[in-house]
Amino acid sequence: MENERFGLVRDSMQDNVLLRKSELGKTMRPCYALPGPDFIYGQNTSLKEGGVAEAIGHWQAIEARARRRKLERNFVALNREAVKSGLVTAAEHQTYRNTHQIWLAVNEGRIKHLGLRLPPNMTFGITTRPSTPIFDLLENKYQHLWVEQQAKQTVRIKTKEKIKLGDVKDTRTSMLRRYQPPADPAPLWQLPRFQKVGTHLDTFSTQEARQRAFTDHRSNGVARRGLNGQGIYNIS
Repeated sequence: MENERFGLVRDSMQDNVLLRKSELGKTMRPCYALPGPDFIYGQNTSLKEGGVAEAIGHWQAIEARARRRKLERNFVALNREAVKSGLVTAAEHQTYRNTHQIWLAVNEGRIKHLGLRLPPNMTFGITTRPSTPIFDLLENKYQHLWVEQQAKQTVRIKTKEKIKLGDVKDTRTSMLRRYQPPADPAPLWQLPRFQKVGTHLDTFSTQEARQRAFTDHRSNGVARRGLNGQGIYNIS
């Protein structure tokens, strides 16, 4: 089908996107019909105003409605009265709240004024961050201050490390004299009935075989890894 005959044979071809062909040098036309040039787009408003004369003549004020404040229950007083009545459990307190009502006063539930008198010209908010001293950054003033602080700290440490005249250094003998070997930790607590219970499993046939096995294990412990020579063989 050629472009000259497109849409002339059947008008429904204008509504099918698959059958519509794009024209050379032109954008793709929509497949739905638009209203005529007299059509006005938008939504018709039903509000009728009197114009400028009515606006100047009087103000359109809104009448304030009386708000009915909902009463709130005073749970603190309810808990206090329940305790005075001898009720201590949660179920008893819940039953007491269901059968008794104590309401808060009109101004009792609101946040009380702290009594602070603020000046009328007070400005609320936080202070503005001070501007960065560009001149100090250009001349590396902070670097010089850091170097001076490090030099003073180094001199202070060296002064503390100076050995006073007359002090005697410790020798190995004096250090061993003051050395106290650590005490063995206390054994773990065990029930008295389990303290004198013997072993129930013995993998050695005789006591001589046990001693011989431990002797062989200690003899080749030099070639094993670990603090007590109980690890794998060290072949490196």
